[in-house]
Amino acid sequence: MQHYGHKIGQAARVFSKTLNGIMSPMGLYSSQWSIILCLHYRNSLTQVQLSNYLNVEAPTITRTLTRLEEMGWIIRSEGDDKRERYVSLSPAAMERFPQWLQAARDLEAVALRDLDENELAVFNRVLKKMTENLSTLA
Repeated sequence: MQHYGHKIGQAARVFSKTLNGIMSPMGLYSSQWSIILCLHYRNSLTQVQLSNYLNVEAPTITRTLTRLEEMGWIIRSEGDDKRERYVSLSPAAMERFPQWLQAARDLEAVALRDLDENELAVFNRVLKKMTENLSTLA
């Protein structure tokens, strides 16, 4: 038996732990980086949209966003509905983003070393299919 889910989890933990080691001196952790990266490419999202996209429970997102706001990396604003809060990157985060992105890309390059384009294409297809399969259970 291969235990693919276990292997995926182990690889993700090693990647996150290593990314934390690289990012923490820059004032960021991997869980925060995923939010920053998402907001960079999607501009402004509600907390619910962020939670859904990242597959993270609402209380966890709220705690992480509170910390990011205290650090000055995000701005939260009220939406049309007072219960709705929009989140966007602060100017300080936009200024630091290239440095964070380069660190993440450098680590990804190490992780993908010696993999050719065909292997990466298969990898992407497999991850996409696994995510789709699991989404049917949610």
